[in-house]
Amino acid sequence: MGFCDVNPLECNLTLEELLFKYLGPRRSNYFTPICIIYLTIFAVGAIGNTLTCIVIIKHKIMRTPTNYYLFSLAISDLLVLLLGMPLELYELWSNYPFLFGNGGCSFKTLLFETVCFASILNVTALSVERYIAVVHPLRAKYVVTRNHAKRVIISVWVLSILCSVPNTSLIGIQNLYIIGYGTIPNSAICTLVRPRWIYNLVIQITTIFFFFLPMCTISVLYLLIGLQLKKEKMLQVLEAKSGGDGDSYQNVRLQQEKSRRRQVTKMLFILVVVFGICWAPFHTERLMWSFINNWTDEMHQMFSFVHVISGVLFYLSSAVNPILYNLLSTRFREMFKEVMCHGRKKRLGSRRSSPSVTRVTTRSTVCEHVPGNGLPFAEVDEFDVYEECENVAKNESSFS
Repeated sequence: MGFCDVNPLECNLTLEELLFKYLGPRRSNYFTPICIIYLTIFAVGAIGNTLTCIVIIKHKIMRTPTNYYLFSLAISDLLVLLLGMPLELYELWSNYPFLFGNGGCSFKTLLFETVCFASILNVTALSVERYIAVVHPLRAKYVVTRNHAKRVIISVWVLSILCSVPNTSLIGIQNLYIIGYGTIPNSAICTLVRPRWIYNLVIQITTIFFFFLPMCTISVLYLLIGLQLKKEKMLQVLEAKSGGDGDSYQNVRLQQEKSRRRQVTKMLFILVVVFGICWAPFHTERLMWSFINNWTDEMHQMFSFVHVISGVLFYLSSAVNPILYNLLSTRFREMFKEVMCHGRKKRLGSRRSSPSVTRVTTRSTVCEHVPGNGLPFAEVDEFDVYEECENVAKNESSFS
């Protein structure tokens, strides 16, 4: 039987019309506005994350355990922006045919899945580290180290790649096949090629273990951190009222350390909140696709809207972190300026330079002499809170 006998209503359709009927429009209706937004995000994210990596690599003082996790996040964001976004824009421009074959399809899926898992695991590890540093400062001296951070980061990326394999194995190249006509040319798309129930199960499991559970864990950790900081604040007020000054030098140093911890915690808490907001629509879209079997026109419209929003926020999450560092960290802000202005290098020991840069380049521990002019706590550098002296740690333990 011929094609017209099997599909009489489609007999007079052209090849392009057949493709449109079965695969939808070749180009996204939202291509122009999304392209403008994506390119803006690309420029900001590529520059910001590159600067973050350069700052951490170039300056030894910036190679702290916290910054190692931020470096890993920056690498993850750069992978998304430099490799993932071009593929996404190409698909928005031409949804079919997919020109990169099975290898390109597998690479695309593996990349996005790996970055998805690595990002949340990095943020979780960072939150655990912050919890130990604030709630268990004595243990932090021995547990929260550069070598430990390196081992955790390597484990995070290995685990992320391994956990990306199941979903990657379900995706492949599929050509449109119509009974009576055969395979339609130029119809190759990168899509699900295995049973749908397996894909649904994988998506639901990975969403639970790589979004909901980590976010719940992070929420509990920051709740405990907040309670600890509140407890320390109350003890500080009671000490002030009792008039017990003790060693004024030691007290100033201790209060300086506490202020630094609050600054770091505040910035990382905001980073986690922004991360959760940006990634929630992405996982909502995946869950919608995995749970809904019978689609209506209204559901398709809703899904299209969620798809656009999730895509924008997904890439925005790859660009927003350097902006947060610049806004909330005096040290990162000054280091960014230094990297961008190569010719204006500041002398390391000069007191004429800004207080933050002077402290960045001359301090590697929290056990140095307090400057004679007494910098306000808001100007304390935020990222070298882990190399604590024993006497400071002992004073901290008296508050727990």
